[in-house]
Amino acid sequence: MFSEITRQQFRRFRSIRRAWISFWILVGAYVLSLFSEHLANDRPLVMRYNGGTYFPTVKFYSAETFGGRYRTEADYLALEQSPEFLAKGGWMLFPIIKSDPLRNYLKEEGSPPHAPSARHWLGTDDSARDVAARLLYGFRLSMSFALTLAILGAVVGVIVGGLQGYAGGWFDLAGQRIIEIWSALPFLYVVILIGSIYGQTFGVLLFVFLLFEWIGLSYYMRGEFYRLKNQTFTQAAQALGAGKFRILYRHILPNAMVPVITLFPFMLIGGISSLTALDFLGFGLPPPTPSWGEMLQQGLKYLYAPWLAFSSVLALFTTLLLASFVGEGARAAFDPRSSNAIR
Repeated sequence: MFSEITRQQFRRFRSIRRAWISFWILVGAYVLSLFSEHLANDRPLVMRYNGGTYFPTVKFYSAETFGGRYRTEADYLALEQSPEFLAKGGWMLFPIIKSDPLRNYLKEEGSPPHAPSARHWLGTDDSARDVAARLLYGFRLSMSFALTLAILGAVVGVIVGGLQGYAGGWFDLAGQRIIEIWSALPFLYVVILIGSIYGQTFGVLLFVFLLFEWIGLSYYMRGEFYRLKNQTFTQAAQALGAGKFRILYRHILPNAMVPVITLFPFMLIGGISSLTALDFLGFGLPPPTPSWGEMLQQGLKYLYAPWLAFSSVLALFTTLLLASFVGEGARAAFDPRSSNAIR
């Protein structure tokens, strides 16, 4: 399936231990974050009541199910302390973090933000929401946004840059002038304008970011396709009667993927940083969405609550550092022009 050169490059990447370990830490953390509802929630993973077994994190149960009066969702924290619930053999197994990222825990002593405690490991924010739970959900949101953006940006960049490099001539010249004009547009103004019209949702922000994300990669792909279309193996394929699409897809594209592989981790870093910055400025996702940028903004606002800034800065720094290690390792392993073997 893969050529011997590709296998050698992969083995070289795996030998760079800092990059290899960072890669698996990032992958493991993201996979775990996909199950955030089962790691941080004030709904039980499993519970028993009156001889029945229930799974509140995967299914909705009304208060009537457990002897309540209303059809709204049961308050499991209150139900846990109910004598009637305990009298009918009721018990609950909660997630590791017994808090929901959107719930306001105003019954805690004092005014929010509350300091770290046994109940809230990293304290609460100014709305009495659990910081640890919001960090976990914010990591999933940031990684999902950045991964989707990087993948879509890579696809568009490969297509646009590849067509420019392969076609050349007036098509390449016109394309470059259009890209230069487009890249000169003020990104923040575009975000504010589109966000004010269509709302600051995940999809809208992803679309706005995608309008600019592909530009940098297209430059590299344009150069790679322009170089490879004159190579001997491409000319041989043309002499054998291969069509243009087959030459692009089967011969040039596999040999032009080095920029995509080496730049992808840095595109991921850019997506996380940009979303965090927008949320910090108030132009990102609307509250109460769990967001690292919003937590950073709170940390700046409430300097007497250092746990807010420290936890969000540490989470952001660690994530970007691991992604940087992966990017450096990928560049050293896959880029033949790189002579730095990072260990």
